[in-house]
Amino acid sequence: MSLESYQKISFEFFPPKTEEGRVKLLNVSKELGQLDPAYFSVTFGAGGSTQQGTIDTVLDIKKQGFSAAPHLSCVGSTKASIRKILSNYKDNGVDRIVALRGDIPSGTLDIGEFRYANELVAFIREETGDHFHIEVAAYPEVHPQAANAQTDLANFKQKVEAGADSAITQYFFNFEAYVRFVEDCDKMAINVPIVPGIMPITNYSQLARFSDMCGAEIPRWIRKRLEGFADDRESIKAFGTDVVSELSQTLLDYGCPGLHFYSMNQAEASLAICRNLGISAK
Repeated sequence: MSLESYQKISFEFFPPKTEEGRVKLLNVSKELGQLDPAYFSVTFGAGGSTQQGTIDTVLDIKKQGFSAAPHLSCVGSTKASIRKILSNYKDNGVDRIVALRGDIPSGTLDIGEFRYANELVAFIREETGDHFHIEVAAYPEVHPQAANAQTDLANFKQKVEAGADSAITQYFFNFEAYVRFVEDCDKMAINVPIVPGIMPITNYSQLARFSDMCGAEIPRWIRKRLEGFADDRESIKAFGTDVVSELSQTLLDYGCPGLHFYSMNQAEASLAICRNLGISAK
């Protein structure tokens, strides 16, 4: 592996909804596990809609001998329900959590006992001390619901001061956005590792939809190239692999603490990028 000792990779999964999806994901984690990732994270549905799926997937991954980090979203939750989940994870040897506010499901009137992610982070620390390594979210291109960049940075600082150990960013394609964000954090004495989130490009319409929802900018030149490929999936994948590999290498050369791949429960695209970076099976 060509990464420096402090630079690690990790991969995000979402809980499969079928037994077929579960079997497929176990094969994907086995493939990606050959790259010796620091951990696999597993997402958590809004309002806890996939809570059991998250737990089951985390335990499946741990049975394979890998470290797993469940996402824990606090919107719509009570302190009692979060306490129960934390206890379950502790009992099963989980020691890393990705703590998030989560999206508020449409029609929700009661958002629960937590309003923001910093409150969840503080609660995890109060309940479990230093047992969990707590990851939080960061937004180099500003959270889509933030009033402005300054407010977003202040919110991020609150999460760190509440007890977060490190952060994973929303994916981005503008290297300069990450650099500026890290520099702004330094100026505000926010001194935790900020790991870039990496989104492989395999499907343009899907990527455009995700990006519009989460506020991640797709640079115009990338959009135009992808639009030009129309339904040529192989050209989209080849172009996407080159673009994301170049971005990832630039980030590693800059000295980022690692890379977190949004795998979409697929191995091929992430493996191709890692090969281009010189990251090979152990």
